[in-house]
Amino acid sequence: MSWRDQFHSSFVAFMKILLPLIALGILSTLFLFSDNFDPGEAVPTAAIDLQQRAEDQGATNATFAGVTASGDKVLLVTEKSRPSADNPDVFLADDVLAEYLLSSGTAIDIRSLHGEMDQRNNSASLTGDVLVKTTTGYTISTDALSTQFDTLFAESMGPISGQAPAGDLTAGRMVLEHNDETGTPHLRFTDGVKLVYERHVQEE
Repeated sequence: MSWRDQFHSSFVAFMKILLPLIALGILSTLFLFSDNFDPGEAVPTAAIDLQQRAEDQGATNATFAGVTASGDKVLLVTEKSRPSADNPDVFLADDVLAEYLLSSGTAIDIRSLHGEMDQRNNSASLTGDVLVKTTTGYTISTDALSTQFDTLFAESMGPISGQAPAGDLTAGRMVLEHNDETGTPHLRFTDGVKLVYERHVQEE
């Protein structure tokens, strides 16, 4: 099963259970706080769109898992997720964490305040305090990042800054991708790269 199928199936199954529960909770609350509720009177559908309100509230603490074409494991965790009103293939999320556990042993964590996940293209656009951390010693910050889930790929949409194993790093662009020759992740920095080396003095 492809990442797209796994992503879609897990999310749809989760929402099929959650949305009716949310709708039921909203309806119960309306009845509970209604002073003049008459069971014989029908509630106008146009006045209370339970489905829309349930979708607006979305799913909390949603988790999706998959495997890339190269065998890397991907875990996506969101504090809150909801389907886009404009595109059924897009899910909007808050407080996003994407974890990549690569077959080489390297782990990569990507965090952001917001995200738009496109299940059709197996991609996501992450925005707001995007932070990339790798077990190889990189910590990178940027405003926006485009990433794929069916393969290891991420690209900053603007300047980056952070720490590399050798020192402080700034650049106009960053690309994270899978190196097919070595089977390991490859970070590439371009557009005005500046690296301030940190000199480590060994104490005697």
